[in-house]
Amino acid sequence: MICSIIPPYMLRRLAAQNEPRLRIIARAAKESLLQIKSLQAVRALPVPAPVPTARQAKPGPPKRTIYDAESAEVLPGKLVRKEGGAATGDAAADEAYDGLGETHRLYAEVFSRNSIDGVGLKLDATVHYGQLYDNAFWNGSQMVFGDGDGEIFQRFTKSLSVIGHELAHGVTQYTAALAYRNQAGALNESMSDVFGVLVEQHAKKQSAAEASWLIGEGLFTDAVQGAALRSMKAPGTAYDDDVLGKDPQPDSMDTYVRTTADNGGVHINSGIPNRAFSIVALELGGNAWEAPGQIWYNTLASGSLPATCTFRRFAKATAASAEELFGAGSSEHDAVLKAWETVKVKL
Repeated sequence: MICSIIPPYMLRRLAAQNEPRLRIIARAAKESLLQIKSLQAVRALPVPAPVPTARQAKPGPPKRTIYDAESAEVLPGKLVRKEGGAATGDAAADEAYDGLGETHRLYAEVFSRNSIDGVGLKLDATVHYGQLYDNAFWNGSQMVFGDGDGEIFQRFTKSLSVIGHELAHGVTQYTAALAYRNQAGALNESMSDVFGVLVEQHAKKQSAAEASWLIGEGLFTDAVQGAALRSMKAPGTAYDDDVLGKDPQPDSMDTYVRTTADNGGVHINSGIPNRAFSIVALELGGNAWEAPGQIWYNTLASGSLPATCTFRRFAKATAASAEELFGAGSSEHDAVLKAWETVKVKL
């Protein structure tokens, strides 16, 4: 499945713009929507079977390769940097290289996971994809980054949480293989947001209290009234802009959005489990990649989640993981129960 960081509803807002300064961007957004749709309809490579356990091999060093699409839409593009190679001087290429490294480091050091698939998958990324391309995506085998349009979005390698988010789709692909639709799809998106912020917090050595809990911070230009694509701590508050509209994410089941758009609201309703994770992390304090991250990772990699997992089933699984790892009645277990109660997901 093609999983992109920019939701289709945001691209549709851009595509509908008629202002002279935005017409070129609107045209590019329309092309991006069509391109993502075609990629989803015809997946070039089959999705590998999930790896059944989180620890298949001792983590080794990353194996990164960065390519330059040179504004074309042909993958992978021209090789510009291999593992251990010197910095290129191209900000996008070097940010992608460093971001892949930080993502690999989190999984290796914190979760004892050997790359995305658990057995040392090579990490490939292509930068400078397309013209005015407002997106980044995981295509089932590699990362792809656009440069943005310069008016609304900056280059997509600028945000470490975006790099971590997209690579986490690969981890989900190789573990729970959550379907990309409805609540399972929202959980798929949420897992990517969770591990996206964990990559960023781990790299910056930020505690849960110090972190912004924003996804895509730094992507918007100064022309946009907004801080990021999403806020995990306060869903629905990330942006409120004349061009992009208002952040539509709900923060609890009371405002759950029922829609057929966006594969059943996968980028919208992910705000609910996102907030639950942030509540656990802030309740426990310290580093979110420690107890909270271990609970969520153990749940994802346990093999117990069905492809069509619901919020309720996922919540029960996180509670079971917290009990397994830390014991019933522990502060960790209690924090998980409190978080799901707060966002109105019944266990």
